[in-house]
Amino acid sequence: MSSVLILNGPNLNLLGTRQPAVYGATTLADVEKMCRDAGERLGLTIGFEQSNHEGMLVDQIHAAKSSYAAIVLNAGAYTHTSIALMDAISSVELPVVEVHLSNIHAREAFRHTSYIAPVAVGQICGFGAKSYVLALEALAERLIAP
Repeated sequence: MSSVLILNGPNLNLLGTRQPAVYGATTLADVEKMCRDAGERLGLTIGFEQSNHEGMLVDQIHAAKSSYAAIVLNAGAYTHTSIALMDAISSVELPVVEVHLSNIHAREAFRHTSYIAPVAVGQICGFGAKSYVLALEALAERLIAP
């Protein structure tokens, strides 16, 4: 059974109360349950972490290399600013799917740039919490493929 780390960045701990018109009413605990349920259905073991601190996210990406087969990453605002996260992803050589609850390409211009996308195997955005499940489905196919 393959293991996937779901890693969440800054402010995602406030899901459900932070700008519900943009991010919805689903909490991070709800997202975790959805992911664990999807993981069980897909034959994946799920790890789930969140940090508001860039260095902690880098540390978790580094540690993932020895414990996980892939990463689902919602880097939040760090998506648009963090070369450190981009470099960390490159250094571990794990498949990473970038996810966002909202469609970052339909929002403010600064959100259109992602430092994660060039080192990710794909990007899923705009489907709310379902973005995480879609990422897990894509990774399950990739990890099981011959």
